[in-house]
Parts: sequence; C-alpha cells; structure tokens
Amino acid sequence: MKTTTGDQALIKRMNTAIVLEAILREAPLSRANISELTGLNKATVSSLVQDLIDNQLVRETGIGASSGGRKPVMLEFVATAGYAVGIDLGVNYLRGVLTDLLGTVVAERTLPLIGVQPEEVFGILRPFIQGLIDAAPGSAFGIVGIGVGVPGLVDRQGTVLYAPNMDWRDVPLRDALNRTFGIPVMIDNEANVGAIGEMKYGIGRGVSNLVYVSVGIGIGTGLILHKELYKGASGFSGEMGHLSIEANGKPCRCGNQGCWELYASEQALLERAAEAGYTGGLDELLAAAEAGDEAVRGMFAEIGRALGVGISNIVNVFNPNAVLIGNRMSRARVWLEDAVRETVERRALNFHLRNVHLLYAELGERSAVMGAAETAIAAFFVRLRSA
Repeated sequence: MKTTTGDQALIKRMNTAIVLEAILREAPLSRANISELTGLNKATVSSLVQDLIDNQLVRETGIGASSGGRKPVMLEFVATAGYAVGIDLGVNYLRGVLTDLLGTVVAERTLPLIGVQPEEVFGILRPFIQGLIDAAPGSAFGIVGIGVGVPGLVDRQGTVLYAPNMDWRDVPLRDALNRTFGIPVMIDNEANVGAIGEMKYGIGRGVSNLVYVSVGIGIGTGLILHKELYKGASGFSGEMGHLSIEANGKPCRCGNQGCWELYASEQALLERAAEAGYTGGLDELLAAAEAGDEAVRGMFAEIGRALGVGISNIVNVFNPNAVLIGNRMSRARVWLEDAVRETVERRALNFHLRNVHLLYAELGERSAVMGAAETAIAAFFVRLRSA
C-alpha cells in the first residue's frame, strides 16, 4: 500500500517535533548528535533542521570539537523566536511577566488590586497585559500566548466557575481576553500553574510526585503525579484548602465549615494580627518578626501548626516525594518551618515520612506567574507539532 501525502506530512511533523525536543533538551548539538539521539537518519535530520532554521526556531552557533572527522556545526534553539505573557491574578494583586520561549524573564510588573468585581478587574487586567505585550522585542512569532492563573475552579473552556475569595461565579475569562487580544489564552487554577512553575523552573525540577501548596489569602494545591499535572476527572482537583480540619469549625465562603484555609492562610494570619492591633499587612508582620516581636512570631508559629495539620493529611493520602509551600506565605519560611515540620512529623504516618521532603518555593511569590507563562509556551509547542 502506498503511503499517502497525509501520512507523510504526519510523519514529518512527528519527526520535526522529535528533532526540536532533542535540541531543546540537549543543545548545543550537531546534526550528527541529533541523528544519534533520535535514531533518525542524517539526511532526514539535515532536512528537518533546515526547516527549523528557515522558521527561525533553530540557529547555527559555531563550530564544535571534532571527534576525528570534519568539525561539526552546532545548533541551538532560538529562545527569542517568540515571547509569552504570564499572569498571576491574585485576590489582592496582579503579577505579570513577559518571558522568552525558554522562560527567561524580559519584563515583570506587579499591581495591587482593590476591587474584585469582574469588570473592575478586567479594567485593570487588560491594560496590564497590554503593557507587557508592548515590552516584547520584535520576533518571528511575536506573542505566542497568554497564561493566567486564578484562585478558583476553572473549566476546560477557561471559565472561572467559582473563586470564593473573589466572589466570582461563571466568569468567562478566556473568552474576554481572547476577544481583546486575539492571542491564544490559557486559564488555570493558580496553584496548578504554581506547581508547573516550580516543576519547570524551581525546586521541583526532577521531582516525580509533588504537591504544591499555595498559601495566600486562601489555600490551593497543585498535584504533580509522575511528572504530570493531575487535574481529576472534571479538571477540578487540588481544592484542598477546603478540606475540613475542624468538624464544627468556622463557616467558609465555600459553604463548608472548618476549612483548612480558615486557619492556615495569609487571611487567617491577618485576622489574628488585627485582633492584636497589627493592621499593616504581611509586610508589617514579617518586619516585626524579623525585629524580634515574639507575639508576631507566635502568630506565624500558629499558622505553621495549622499548615502542618493539612500537610500531614496530604502526605498520608498522596505519599509524595515532596510537599512544597509557595505563594506569599513562603516569605515567612523562617517563622513557619519549625512548626510545620514538627506538626507533620507528629501527625503523618511514619511510613510516609521516610521519603517525603518539606520544601519552600524556590521562585517565592513568582511560582504561579512563571507557571502561567509556561502553560502558554507549552501550548505554542503543541501547536507547532500539529501545524
């Protein structure tokens, strides 16, 4: 049976993806190196590499060392062939980055958010994104996508179904941004993109099974299982901030009571602090703890113990390689970690504790924004492979 043109085109796309992946992973490489790594013959590799060069995705970087014959010409991926925008849409802040296609940050901005009504947020978010787009240098592919992390449930169409701490229901965020910018938009839960950010660019590199705990105004979790983001049957996994840790506890906006985030989040800390007369927010509390204020240090320790309760449940259920605390409260590591560790060691099953590591975000508050940019970059590569 003759191979059809469609079959040949599919094979070429697959082989091009294989060659591009090799260059992304192992560069600098020669054409001969690529042939050895992929098993593709040298003529096929040369043709595919030339296509990638013509499309400005790959470039020749110079002459490599000879292994006995002619010196090879080395190749690398052109990271500046395009740019991605990443957005961390928080309850009380906006953080955004512009990165190249390897995640190098070109521009970064932050803004406080006062109002949380969708139209108020959109009125700030649209020019915020446009400012990042305007900062992009000229490139072959321009802005390849916009990734946004939000603190709530997001469906596969990019609609924010429910964000309790923003009081959002059924907000079609992806559609709104698509209409404004005409650029591919990826929307996901903030903790999911935080997990992706740490797995790709942070302390989660090389960790197969990771639970990222985003501790901000609320608490969200992103699950990396076997190096893949796990989203559950309906795409809504990771809402562990609404695990009940107090059977008859305080009522939560989600409709439950005794939720973990009511006792272990930044909001929980701020409520305790306000009762003691501290009204300057997290920055004031961190400064006070640094200055030796034992009352404030005690508040952080109390939050750490509450975090430890939830994390011990996570360890018992998922048996991960690591649990990683991120988002704004990761800044308080020095005042949290002893209480977190002691609580987890006391409450988690010993068998699960043997191989689990308690970590803090290497990217700090930037885990989610970098993960959001990565979702846009990854979607661009998927489109390239299927083009």
